[in-house]
Amino acid sequence: MKCFGTFFTLLFLVIVAPVSGAEELIFEKDIEYANPDGQHLQLNLARPAQIEGRAPAILCIHGGGFRAGKREGWDERCRKLAERGYVAATVTYRLAPKYQFPAAIYDVKAAVRWLRANADKYRIDPERIGVVGDSAGGHLVQFLGVTGGVAQFEGEGGNPEFSSRVNCVVNYYGPSDLTRSYGKSVDAAEVLPLWLGGDATQERRRHILASPLYWVTPEAAPTLLLHGTEDKYVAFEQAEWIHDRLKAAEVEVEILKLDGAGHGFRGADAERAEGAMFEFFDRQLKR
Repeated sequence: MKCFGTFFTLLFLVIVAPVSGAEELIFEKDIEYANPDGQHLQLNLARPAQIEGRAPAILCIHGGGFRAGKREGWDERCRKLAERGYVAATVTYRLAPKYQFPAAIYDVKAAVRWLRANADKYRIDPERIGVVGDSAGGHLVQFLGVTGGVAQFEGEGGNPEFSSRVNCVVNYYGPSDLTRSYGKSVDAAEVLPLWLGGDATQERRRHILASPLYWVTPEAAPTLLLHGTEDKYVAFEQAEWIHDRLKAAEVEVEILKLDGAGHGFRGADAERAEGAMFEFFDRQLKR
């Protein structure tokens, strides 16, 4: 009996972990948010156990070159966001080569709509939803930020009565112009044709349609760009291009340039980027 008691105590600690003082957070896994093509897409969700009123929400999107990666890579940062008072979810989306553009777009937009559809259940403020992602996930969150209300990218992932518009974006080293990724990346020539059905010569229009840079309007969401100058996978200039386009459209945009950092921040660079992310979300969503 003692062993069983220890087991259930440990299980409880996995699900409900202390935050600070009397506060606790709840972490739920494997929640289905959409089922396109029988794929049963799921998310993991972290939230404060006690929420007064409504909390802002953050959707986290993993990287992996549109062909790999798992939502669990963002679990720990979801917990950190929940500790700061957010409802934070990390999602699975359909991957290449089986599922090409715009399937991943459809999926992450469905995830935003799911958050709004479940706002009452999780005490979410549907008017305060931010997104963050790294690499391919950075591209997807940037795409969300510039295509709010663009009907062709909504897909059929459920909850069509809700908006997929987001209030702000944090883009960790995601590409903005896929037509200019070739020759500037160690793996673009391998990765992008899998997602877009060909290279920039064979499928140039799809590369343009899939590039956030070409969808920027004054209605785009405020954006924080986090990028290292020595990134060999997504060149730093990708962040400069979207920064300048957003600024020209008079959209609020910031760029954190990490000198000498590569693709996937570590150590002090990771801490600095994470601190900037927290500060940006707090300023944009806690009002």
